[in-house]
Amino acid sequence: MTDTLTRDPVLQKLLDTEAIRALRVKYSNVLDTGAVDGFDDVFTQDAVLSVTVGDMTGLEAIKQGLRGAFDLYNWKKKDSHPFMHAVTNHDIRITGPDTAEGQCYLLDFVTGREPDQHPFLLLGLYVDQYKRVNGSWKISHTRLDVPWGSTDA
Repeated sequence: MTDTLTRDPVLQKLLDTEAIRALRVKYSNVLDTGAVDGFDDVFTQDAVLSVTVGDMTGLEAIKQGLRGAFDLYNWKKKDSHPFMHAVTNHDIRITGPDTAEGQCYLLDFVTGREPDQHPFLLLGLYVDQYKRVNGSWKISHTRLDVPWGSTDA
């Protein structure tokens, strides 16, 4: 039944768009929980990531760099969620059968601050390129632009 459904190009575009939207949410969940092995399902092996804590190339460098970011903001030594990355306003364009590009807003909250302190770390814009690898969408390149807030760790 899936083959019949996915032969409709409009339906396939909708399915691909939703899979990419879910991928960006998965990225946030993996980062916020510190379960960096989950990035295996998010990034291509040769992915490039440019964020406030630096530029990283390759899946292992990304996992190490984002683990470092988790540890840096985990000053209260919680098991998870030293920050929370809320993503919204997705704009996804399918550019080929196995490629896409897009962007989405980031609302980045710091949870380790005291209740009387401002919880926002930054407002950002992820600019992404995606590839379908073995039937699954993954991020191949992402850049975080920061129009407001902290650009350093």
